[in-house]
Amino acid sequence: MSRFIVVAPGSSEAAVLATDELARVLGVATVNALAGTTATDAALRPASALPAAVEAVRAAGEDALIAPAREASNRAFDHVAWNLNLAASTRAGVVLAFDAEGASAELLTEEIAAARLRAEAAAASVVAVILTGGTPSLEVDVPVLTLPLGEDAAATLRAAATPTAVTPLAFQADLIERARADRKRIVLPEPDDDRVLQAAAQVLAAGIADITFVGDADYVATRAGELGLDLCAAQVVSVGDPAYLERYAEEFARLRAKKGVTLEQAREKVTDVSYFGTMMVHMGDADGMVSGAAHTTAHTIVPSFQIIKTAPGVSVVSSIFLMAMKDRVWAFGDCAVNPNPTPEQLADIAVTSARTAAQFGVTPRVAMLSYSTGTSGAGPDVDAVVEATRLAREKAPELAIEGPIQFDAAVDAAVASKKLPGSDVAGKATVFVFPSLEAGNIGYKAVQRSSGALAVGPVLQGLNKPVNDLSRGALVEDIVNTVALTAVQAQG
Repeated sequence: MSRFIVVAPGSSEAAVLATDELARVLGVATVNALAGTTATDAALRPASALPAAVEAVRAAGEDALIAPAREASNRAFDHVAWNLNLAASTRAGVVLAFDAEGASAELLTEEIAAARLRAEAAAASVVAVILTGGTPSLEVDVPVLTLPLGEDAAATLRAAATPTAVTPLAFQADLIERARADRKRIVLPEPDDDRVLQAAAQVLAAGIADITFVGDADYVATRAGELGLDLCAAQVVSVGDPAYLERYAEEFARLRAKKGVTLEQAREKVTDVSYFGTMMVHMGDADGMVSGAAHTTAHTIVPSFQIIKTAPGVSVVSSIFLMAMKDRVWAFGDCAVNPNPTPEQLADIAVTSARTAAQFGVTPRVAMLSYSTGTSGAGPDVDAVVEATRLAREKAPELAIEGPIQFDAAVDAAVASKKLPGSDVAGKATVFVFPSLEAGNIGYKAVQRSSGALAVGPVLQGLNKPVNDLSRGALVEDIVNTVALTAVQAQG
C-alpha cells in the first residue's frame, strides 16, 4: 500500500511544493482531502464531513496521494488536525513538510518533534519529512527528503510500513468494504420504525447489503416517500405471503415436533415478524437478520435459539461488543446474553469470542478477566476463571489465552511485566472475557462513555447463521453498522 498525505504545520507553500513533487514521483491517483465536503462543513460538522472524506479517499484505491487541506477563510477550520485525522482513518502515511530556508537544525528538529506528537495524538503515522528549502543535517528517526525528489525518495516512501492504527472511522470503513466485497441479503423485520427505513436506505445506497423487509409493502412505499428515502431496491415480504407461510410453518412444526408443536400452531407462530424473519434466514431466503429497534432482546433472539440453533461444537450463544478505541479494536464479551456463565460456558465464550474477533480483523489474544492475576488471589470466583481458562486452552490450544488476569495487567505492558512476566497475552490483550454479564455490561459502558470508544454490537455469536440484536435506543448509524457486521458474519 502506498497512500500518503502531506501535512505542513507552518507553510502552505511547503505543502503545495511537497505534494506536487510526490504526485510526480509516485505516479498515483490524487484525491482532495476535502472531497465530499467543504472547509466550513469540516469545521462545523466534522461528524458527517470526515466520514464523507474518508469514503472518497478509500474509493480512490489503496495507492493514492491525498492533496491536503490548507488554511481556509473559516478560522474555525484546523487544517492540520483535519489532515492528521484523515490520515489516521485512511491508513495514509503522513509526510511532514517544512520550509527549511534559513532555519536552524535545532529549530527544525523541535518543530518536527512537535508535529509528530500531534500526529501520535491523532493516531496518525509519520513516515517521512520533506524539506522544501535549505539542507540542514537533521538527526531524526524517519527519512528526511529534500526537493526535488528522485526515484530513491519514491522507493523510500513505498518501503515505509503501512500504518496499523485502527480508528473508529477506519474500522467502520473496513467493515463496509468487507460487506460490499461479498454482498449478502439481510432481513429487517421492523420497517414500521423510521430508523430502520433510514438505515436501510443508507445500506442500499452504499451497496453494503441487499435488504428484505417483513411488513406491508404499501406502508413501506408510503412512509419512504414521506421521509424522502429511496427504498425501491428493497424487497418487502408479508407474513401472510403464501409463497413463504406454508413452507415456513411446515419446517417450524418439524423443528419443534418434540415440543408438541402442531402445524396449526406453527402457522400462527411464524406470523410473528421475528419468527418469520428468523425462518427466512434458516430457509436460505436471507443470509442474516437484524432486529431489536422496536422489540426486546428476548423477542429477537429466542426464535434463533429454537430455529437456527447453535453451531457445531458450541454449547452457548453469547455476544461481544467490538470496541473501536482511538487507535485499535478490542472485543468485550459476554456483555448481553449470559448472566452467570459456568466455567464451561466461559470457556466457550472465550473461544467463540476469539474467532469472532478474528473474523473482524482483530488478532485474538484472550484475557480471562478476574479480580486476581495469576495466583495473587483466591476464592470461588477466581477458581471459576481458572477452570474456564483450562477448558478454553483444551478447546483451542492454538489460541493465546491468559487467565485469571486483571484488566490493568491485560492492557498495560508495565503492569504486565510485574504481575505476569513472560505472558503472550498480558499487556497486549485484544479479547476480554468478563466473568459475568454484570461485569461485562458495566465494563463496556464504562469504557465507551469514558474514552469515547465506538461500541459496535452486541454481536451475537455461536449460532449456525447470523442474527443480531439492536438496542431500542439504537441510532441510524448503529443499525447501518449492525447490518454491515451481520453481512460479514454471513460471509463465513
